[in-house]
Amino acid sequence: MPRTSERGGPRTRARILEAANRLFFERGYEAVTVAEIAREAGVSSVTVFNHFPRKEDLFMDRAADAVDLLRSTIRDRAPDIDALTSLRNASFRLLDTRHPLSGVSDGSVPFFRTVTESPALVARARAIASDLQTTLTDELERDPQFEGEATLLAAFFVAGYSTVLAETARRVVAGEPTSTMVKDHRVRLERLFTALRDGVGPDGAQAPGAAGAEAPSRSC
Repeated sequence: MPRTSERGGPRTRARILEAANRLFFERGYEAVTVAEIAREAGVSSVTVFNHFPRKEDLFMDRAADAVDLLRSTIRDRAPDIDALTSLRNASFRLLDTRHPLSGVSDGSVPFFRTVTESPALVARARAIASDLQTTLTDELERDPQFEGEATLLAAFFVAGYSTVLAETARRVVAGEPTSTMVKDHRVRLERLFTALRDGVGPDGAQAPGAAGAEAPSRSC
């Protein structure tokens, strides 16, 4: 019984991920099969697919973490923090802690290199971005404190963050010094949120030439 339980639990999942990443980094994503990963992890292919429905999920395994982060960023923010500020705070926390989702963690170089060399992983990354946009849109629409344009904010944020991440990935793969790359990532994040605030926030909602007009009372 303990053997069966372990094979279906987090230890098995972690072992599968460790084997998959090692093989992907060594040989490239396209050259590795699920059967080879299963053998390396000491499980069956069925067990692999029980944990990871798609082969791409063996590498893009943090998609669920990103969804959970977006949801908690909107749902669990303090009452005096608007949605855009909460998204900004979460984005900079990822950067400051060098979280894997920030794109500047220690494992970013092999990760980005493997993704850029695989059309399947590039396509999966785009699909994940689309799913994140849908998640954020749904959360904003359900939020009683948010009165802005949920679809636009979600689209602009996800596209903007993806663009910042893609440029960071390019610099990482090119071998740019970490300190320089992180500094540039921070600058581009600041520009992103300035643009979002000016474009879809209360200030950006003012009509041209209406600087003296009363700002709309809405939370973004």
